Amino acid sequence: MSSENRPPLRVLLVTENDPLYVRQFFDVFFDELPRDRVELVGVTVARAFHEPLTKTAQRVRRFYGTVDFCRLLPRYIFAKLSGQSIATLAAKKGFPLLDAASVNSQEYIDAVTALKPEMIVSVAAPEIFKSPLLKVASIGCLNIHSGKIPEYRGMMPTFWQMLEKKPAVTVTVHEMVPKLDAGGVVDTFDFPLRERDSLDRVISGTKQEGARLMIRVLERIAASRTFPPTTPLDMSKARLFKFPQPSDVREFRALGHTML
Repeated sequence: MSSENRPPLRVLLVTENDPLYVRQFFDVFFDELPRDRVELVGVTVARAFHEPLTKTAQRVRRFYGTVDFCRLLPRYIFAKLSGQSIATLAAKKGFPLLDAASVNSQEYIDAVTALKPEMIVSVAAPEIFKSPLLKVASIGCLNIHSGKIPEYRGMMPTFWQMLEKKPAVTVTVHEMVPKLDAGGVVDTFDFPLRERDSLDRVISGTKQEGARLMIRVLERIAASRTFPPTTPLDMSKARLFKFPQPSDVREFRALGHTML
């Protein structure tokens, strides 16, 4: 069957409930997705960090500092009150929502299996996908990561690349395997950095351009119906970053960068 006559590629998306930055990925992705070639059979929006909102707020305040946290909070409240959640955006576009207490639960895996996805795509999903879920998609699973891997595995890769004075933030689409950020690279995009930059600007820009990168990858898969070639990772260069500490943020600001 020629690519023109094939039905759309069946894709399940798994993401986190972030109305500020991750949502910007979906502002672009939902608007620009070629629905004649890619069909979203489900969108799962999980709670960020899988922790109470109060604990997440404490984590964010500690990261941004009190002043920037107070500047960021009205944006979050406005986004929540105006219905700018990813789930709301998906529903407005007619994409079906699939709830999950845990994406690794048997209940969720059974529900996903019934959807018969060809691809599962993770966009800042708050859980590591275990083997049973990874095996459900008939073609494979993709993750998008805002960092070059394996050098910038783990949390907040945008921040760490800026802190280490890289000329660009590398957005990576890679194959998902049971080990975190260890699958082969499918495609990348470099987002240039300024000498003195804003974490807010860079995260927003990489989310938006990352959406377009993922669309290009899915279009290629839709045309071939095979998993694309990957570049294996040199795990001798692997590093795994944790959430930045206040001392890291002070060093970040000393470089002339700002958080917002």
